[in-house]
Amino acid sequence: MFDKPDDTQRARAARPRDAATLVLVRKAGSGPEVLMGKRNAALKFMPGKYVFPGGRVDVSDVRLTHATDLRPEVLARLAIHGGEGRARALARAAVREMFEEAGLVIGRPATAPPRSRSAGWTEFFGRGVEPDLQALTYVMRAITPPYRDRRFDTRFFIADGTPYGDQITAPRSEKDELTELSWFAIPDAMQLDLPSMTRVFLQHLQERGDSLHTDGPVPFYSFARGKGVMVHI
Repeated sequence: MFDKPDDTQRARAARPRDAATLVLVRKAGSGPEVLMGKRNAALKFMPGKYVFPGGRVDVSDVRLTHATDLRPEVLARLAIHGGEGRARALARAAVREMFEEAGLVIGRPATAPPRSRSAGWTEFFGRGVEPDLQALTYVMRAITPPYRDRRFDTRFFIADGTPYGDQITAPRSEKDELTELSWFAIPDAMQLDLPSMTRVFLQHLQERGDSLHTDGPVPFYSFARGKGVMVHI
């Protein structure tokens, strides 16, 4: 499942940064479909790979305040490691990254939208909305292998993609981080050029079935002594 590191790679392991990924899932005749994009070929990190919208947590995600919150069962499970403040920041990062990379607003109307110095959040709030954290379900955590140059401690969220199916047809710019966006049936997505953790997530999603809001034990993938380890939390 994972590449094996050599001794040099082990010695230079970087500390993983908090990150979040949001996967939109919709039902189709052939089964669930997921929204994925192809990373710009000009990027230094994983060029040309197919991924879900996501990225590291920003300071603005931590400081932001708004009325909506995670569902209690999601908050409780997400806060096991790091507390409720960190949990909310991770969920906000997932919403922001979806907006910045795919142009999709996971939000609900707000009479007085919050304010932020973040350009991404400012544009988001300009739509007259605030993040809809209740739409998110926490389903997996994975830490990048220690021999990677860039390491992330990523929490994977899913949300219902049905309302957004017709909103991804806008032309993509060659400067966009994700130059292509499309819906893929899970078996088709598994045939794409994927990062290892993305493939692991798709396998988990396939095993999970159709339910978006079943908050069972969350698989946690990490490394110990050079080997991939999986536990449920």
